[in-house]
Amino acid sequence: MKIALRPSHTPITCGIPQPCCHGGVSLPGPQAFDLEECSFGKQMQKIMSIVSKTSFWRGKDQRDMNSLILVFIGVGMMIAGYVLYSKFLAQRVYGLSASYRTPAHTMEDGVDYVPTNKYVLWGHHFTSVAGAAPIVGPAVAVIWGWLPAFLWVTIGTVFIAGMHDFGALWASQRHRGQSIGTLSGRYIGPRGRNLFLVVIFLLILIVVSGFAVVIGGLLVSTPTAVIPTWGAIVVAVLVGQAIYRFKWNLPLVSVIGVVALYSLMAIGDRYPMELPESTFGLPPAAIWIILLYLYGGIASLLPVWVLLQPRDYINGLQLFVGLGILYGSFLLTAPTVVAPMLNLTASSSDGSAMPSILPLLFVTIACGAISGFHGMVASGTTSKQLNKETDARFVGYFGAVGEGLLALGSIVATTAGFKSVQQWEEIYHAFGEGGVGAFVKGGGSLVNEGLGIPASLSATILATMAVLFAATTMDTGIRLQRLVVQEIAQVVGGKLSATTATIIALIMGLGLSFSTGGDGSGGMIIWPLLGTTNQLMAALTLAILAVILTKLRRPTWPILIPLVFVLFMSMWAAIIQVESFYAKGQWLLLVLDIIVLIAACWITVEAIAAMNRARKEEPMVWTDNDLDSPVMAEAPVGPDAPVGPDARLDSETPTTAPDPRA
Repeated sequence: MKIALRPSHTPITCGIPQPCCHGGVSLPGPQAFDLEECSFGKQMQKIMSIVSKTSFWRGKDQRDMNSLILVFIGVGMMIAGYVLYSKFLAQRVYGLSASYRTPAHTMEDGVDYVPTNKYVLWGHHFTSVAGAAPIVGPAVAVIWGWLPAFLWVTIGTVFIAGMHDFGALWASQRHRGQSIGTLSGRYIGPRGRNLFLVVIFLLILIVVSGFAVVIGGLLVSTPTAVIPTWGAIVVAVLVGQAIYRFKWNLPLVSVIGVVALYSLMAIGDRYPMELPESTFGLPPAAIWIILLYLYGGIASLLPVWVLLQPRDYINGLQLFVGLGILYGSFLLTAPTVVAPMLNLTASSSDGSAMPSILPLLFVTIACGAISGFHGMVASGTTSKQLNKETDARFVGYFGAVGEGLLALGSIVATTAGFKSVQQWEEIYHAFGEGGVGAFVKGGGSLVNEGLGIPASLSATILATMAVLFAATTMDTGIRLQRLVVQEIAQVVGGKLSATTATIIALIMGLGLSFSTGGDGSGGMIIWPLLGTTNQLMAALTLAILAVILTKLRRPTWPILIPLVFVLFMSMWAAIIQVESFYAKGQWLLLVLDIIVLIAACWITVEAIAAMNRARKEEPMVWTDNDLDSPVMAEAPVGPDAPVGPDARLDSETPTTAPDPRA
């Protein structure tokens, strides 16, 4: 049976909803920045438009460029980044120690704190942070041309994303697996912590509710992905039992799991599943969304090794097999790039002018360059499973490299996966077009041509890959939201059980999803805030890392340079959005955007003050044997002490200890 793919099927972008329909789930049009509302952006647009019309940027020769040039340069840079730059970070900046006992051992509980093989943990971390964003963001951003997207993905992965994810994981596991929000209370102050929790809660709510719409829409438009999507849950449970209960050999379990997953894809391609047009008065996408929330709630309460971890591990292996198939098709077909190198002449889907590439590029492509959500995952779940501190380099930095490779594959598939410029322009005729639909269409065509895999099965593989990654991100997001709800409850003087906190998180998500009616697309109401909120969160995470490194008297320039750049671009984008929301009368988005901006400015000011204080204080000393590594006189106690389920119990008497690495 053939899959009914819609070439115009473009669920969402990284921060920009797109117009499409999935079984009754209608998404709003793109929230493009209006250049008439920003004089500086308007002038930049004019300058870039002139440059884009020169023969150097738009000439015939560059359209005939072999895409393998992008592949070799991009992959080479990312591998070099892991081999060289991550080693520098591990030794000189983060100072990893093989003798340090991680929270997975000192606080092992069999539920959240579980020592985990680094390859299994990498799979969990990678698929939790990846989602559909490293596919969608680049697949939308290439409308500006392949060069800006390529440069931001490669440079961002090597020098920003890897450092950010690695650093957030390192800092959290040195503090009993505490979240970034809790660490902000320790190193910046209680006000900063409270504002941080607000931003974190909003970001997770956007991610979970938005990805629910994405997955529900894909399961309706791609019925061949239904069986492998839900069958992967059964495979994950069996893999978890085989690894942890029966102690089977990991490579053997891995091979069996991946074969089972791809077998499910073949079955799904043969037997697509579609829900009735109406069930209890709800369209198919809404039913899928409800089932996804129920599954996510159950998964968030189970011990991490039962479902979440093995599901993410198998999905991670599936992704690398999928990447192998995709990159193998690149090598065998050597497709020509038909997209322009730089393109600023298209219009938006609503007929307005093309939005300015600055700063929108840097919030459209988040995952695949840098994403604040990664820091939340690293500090929320991954840090509690780290077996050795030295594993943080592989799990954190190489996790970012894996996502960069996926983003690079998306760029090549959407710029070289079409036979002609005309075919490419049919998809990318206006800003906000493209997305997952362009990736599946372009990538599926290359896989079919290069490896001879039937077009229907090729599309099923790529669509399932996108669905599974979005689903694993949603799983982890619900688990993280449960922890955030518990932290917020402690801030206001209460205490919630894991079950109660999960129910609250589900009610909030479902309430938002169905706030606009029975189609379940309410999550898209606040989706336009994702890009800027996500990147501001990344900048604030870097600010905390900068404070910690300042206290330790370690190099801060690898953090500060990306911090200034990301903070500037994301605040610029947020300010333009404020103008745009006001002009369009989108009052809810306007209020939330202003709240996020105020929180980011406040935390930034407090972080600068904390760094200045740290420079005047005695250096902080870390040991390798304490349950909680920092030994510092300035650790807060009393009402201003850090809160959270993992909060450190400091003595009121300051202590000092020699550094065994000295």
